[in-house]
Amino acid sequence: MSVDNDLRGEDDLLLERQLCFALSVASRSVVAAYRPVLEPMGLTHPQYLVMLALWERSPRTVRDVSDALLLEPATVTPLLKRLEEADLVTRARQAGNERALDVALTDKGRKLREKALAVPPTMMSRLGITREDAAELHQSMMKLIAAAQASRT
Repeated sequence: MSVDNDLRGEDDLLLERQLCFALSVASRSVVAAYRPVLEPMGLTHPQYLVMLALWERSPRTVRDVSDALLLEPATVTPLLKRLEEADLVTRARQAGNERALDVALTDKGRKLREKALAVPPTMMSRLGITREDAAELHQSMMKLIAAAQASRT
């Protein structure tokens, strides 16, 4: 590869230069690394994300959970149903607003948070990163997410 070709961007289509490829592989790899950590808690990675949102604040509406996770309500609803079947959350119509559905933690769901406290340090260890590395990666990803969302409008 010559420097001239590189400066003209002729190698921009190399797989190794694709941001989308790196992000896709990183996402799949990290989610797979979470699997054995979350399994003993009875959670999948998407369910874990829902629980994180509810551990921050409960009750929340389905719409609020969806917005927090940047997912459509139709994607979140099946996750909530499974979490309800596991007795981790309850779903109930909001008083005075029949269209809104409140999601709240059960006692079992609140208690699961204690076990979940071990997940972040375990994952940092499994991935070989420090808390500072994780914060830096998170900041970069959030900047990328914001830019991608802004480009859609």
